[in-house]
Amino acid sequence: MEFEQLIKTVNDEPVFETGFLLSGGADPKDVILQLSRWTKAGRLFQIRRGLYAIAPPYQKVKPNPFLIANRLVRASYVSCQSALQFHDLIPEHTPVVVSVTTLRPGRRETPLGVFEFRRIKKTLFSGYRLSDLGAGQRAFVATPEKALLDLVYLQPGGDTETFLHELRLKNLEKLDIDSLQQMAAKSKSPKLIRAARQIASMVSKEKEEYRTL
Repeated sequence: MEFEQLIKTVNDEPVFETGFLLSGGADPKDVILQLSRWTKAGRLFQIRRGLYAIAPPYQKVKPNPFLIANRLVRASYVSCQSALQFHDLIPEHTPVVVSVTTLRPGRRETPLGVFEFRRIKKTLFSGYRLSDLGAGQRAFVATPEKALLDLVYLQPGGDTETFLHELRLKNLEKLDIDSLQQMAAKSKSPKLIRAARQIASMVSKEKEEYRTL
């Protein structure tokens, strides 16, 4: 396979797997060897074993970090600070993409960014949706409410008033408090239930302050 043929085959796919190139009777050993050569030459980025992206200036679409996170670990969704920033609920930029998974936790450093995967219980693996990232890309991202609860769950002392204020949450009107409290109640986690009450109180105070202006 020539590199020009690879570009035509991949077309506008932001990332692709080795198996994508094995149709039509291609020899797997030859394909893997060629991918390795192109990676060493700087024409491809290897994100993990079997997962690649075409490098500039050859790429047609720049892969979104959230899409990469989803593809790095299939049983995962973007959450915590990364999802909160995506929903414009915290002021800070989050350079490391944080996801949650029911699989083994870990940290992946790739040519296209750093990705952290934190483990949660299977019973808490919910509250995410397929979100539009632009440029025809989509990824599973926690809702604002679930991103906040995931962060609270994983952070020691995450249910304290001090921690919640340190997040400097903004645009609290975006939070669906009923949904937040229902998720917390369904989890049966005292920590999440306490945090949901604290957040509901914060939203209520903000609304009261706004009315008095």
